[in-house]
Amino acid sequence: MTDRRLRADAMNNRARILEVARELLTSTSELPMNAVAKAAGVGQGTLYRNFPTREALLAEVYRADVDTLVASAAPLLELHEAPAALRRWLDNVAEYARVKRGVLAALEPSSGHELATSHTGSIGEAIDLLLDAGKSEGSIRSDVDSQDVLILLGFLSRMDEAEATERADRILDLIVDGVRA
Repeated sequence: MTDRRLRADAMNNRARILEVARELLTSTSELPMNAVAKAAGVGQGTLYRNFPTREALLAEVYRADVDTLVASAAPLLELHEAPAALRRWLDNVAEYARVKRGVLAALEPSSGHELATSHTGSIGEAIDLLLDAGKSEGSIRSDVDSQDVLILLGFLSRMDEAEATERADRILDLIVDGVRA
């Protein structure tokens, strides 16, 4: 029973560390490990046992957000027609972009580029799922593919937080309107 509790505690600590790091990255590209540990309510040893380097923590925040983003596409299609599902998924992309900007700003340029490009495939697959559903419904243009949408979404990583808050919804609406049949 003690081993099981320790494993559960360790899993909870890891999740809390990731949650705190993600939250901090939405407001700053600075991510002092001691601030993460303190905000997560864990010791330095626990933090470094889970994430031996700042880069390892940043990469895990990024990976977890990509996994969540990709996994959100199919359930949206179960609840909505394809254009509405795509638009709601794009809201998830905008939230993901907030954290992505923080992670990429905090990493060395070469590490950030490698991390970003390593997940483009799974994001493209989620977009293809949404587009293919719309093509089957006849609600999405047949000549649009995931690469088109990824290129259009590139604007999210180029805006600062204030501009993203002001413009993102309107631009995401334009993207969805542009891919409609």
